[in-house]
Amino acid sequence: MLNTRILNPQLLSLLARVRHTNALVIADRGFPFWPQVETVDISLMDDIPTVLQVLAALRQDFHAVQAYMAREFLRENTVATRALFAKGLKDIPTTYEPHVQFKKRVPGAIGLVRTGDTIQYANMVLVSG
Repeated sequence: MLNTRILNPQLLSLLARVRHTNALVIADRGFPFWPQVETVDISLMDDIPTVLQVLAALRQDFHAVQAYMAREFLRENTVATRALFAKGLKDIPTTYEPHVQFKKRVPGAIGLVRTGDTIQYANMVLVSG
């Protein structure tokens, strides 16, 4: 039996297939669906779980060396929200780019984890190391 904090078998299967330099998307509840990208939908209700909760759960077993987020996240959210994300992404270099450019990264990802997050532009692409 695996000894990990993550219980969801679909999410564990997806994570097992992410290799060096591959990307994984953690997205909010309204993020578009890409048929060619495996999606593990763990949304339950508004803000259950959140992107930051999923990120925290993944960090123990997923070594991210780069994160990408939409530049609009910085404009649309409060200083407090931005600080929470900075804390969650601590030690992971983060690049903010236009949302249109950010979405172009999604088709190249190994998979996408959809959450119930309602924070505007809370989506992130994590690149494994």
